[in-house]
Formats: sequence, structure tokens, C-alpha cells
Amino acid sequence: MAFAGMNYLAVAIAAAASFALGAAWYGVFAKQWMAAAGVTQETRNTGKSIYLVAAGCQLVMAFLLAGAIGHLDRADIPGAPITAAFLWLGFVMTTMTVNHRFQGKSWNLTLIDGGYWLLTLLIQGTILGAMGV
Repeated sequence: MAFAGMNYLAVAIAAAASFALGAAWYGVFAKQWMAAAGVTQETRNTGKSIYLVAAGCQLVMAFLLAGAIGHLDRADIPGAPITAAFLWLGFVMTTMTVNHRFQGKSWNLTLIDGGYWLLTLLIQGTILGAMGV
């Protein structure tokens, strides 16, 4: 797949949707996440720049997910979300699990963050598959 043929509107919508999911997800799990991550109200990063970083990373993720889906010729439903789920299991969850175990973090942190990233990739994959990459 040529990047020139990518549906950039789908990429932008997928990134925005997953960013909004993050606000909702971590709004619901804020206390549990802070406890599991060892973060307090005083030590958490609340600067505006952290949200710009998060939005930028969501955009990069959606762009590269679109590239992978297009390259694998899975730009449909259910192909795109299935591809996204495989990428989550094979790369995101495995990497996060190793990191959290070596960092001595709790399984609760892995489950909260892992659940978020699974939903993120499923939402992005669904949007990209529905709109075509």
C-alpha cells in the first residue's frame, strides 16, 4: 500500500476517537491506576504538554496501524479490528507485561493499561476498516 493512497481523514478520526477513549477510560480508572502506578495527586503530570504528546502518539499509532492494515490487505470489517487485536497481543501487551514485571509494578496496572490499549487499537482498527485505509 502506498502511503499516498491512505485515508488521512480515517486516520485523524481514529486518533481523535482513541484520545477521547483515554479521557473516559482513565477518568473511570483514575484512582485504581494511580494506586497501581504509584502516582499521587502531587506527583502526577498535569501539564498541557503531556496531552499534546498523547495526541501525537495516538496519531502516529493510527497512521501506522492504517499502514499495517493496508499492507496486509485487511482494510475491512472484521479484518482491520482483528489485525489491530493481533498487534495488541503480539507487541503492546507483551512489551508492557515485561516492562511492568521488571519495574515491579502490579498486575492491576498491566490490566488497566492493557485494557485501554486493546480498546484503543480495536476502535482505531474498526474506524480504519469501516472507512477504508
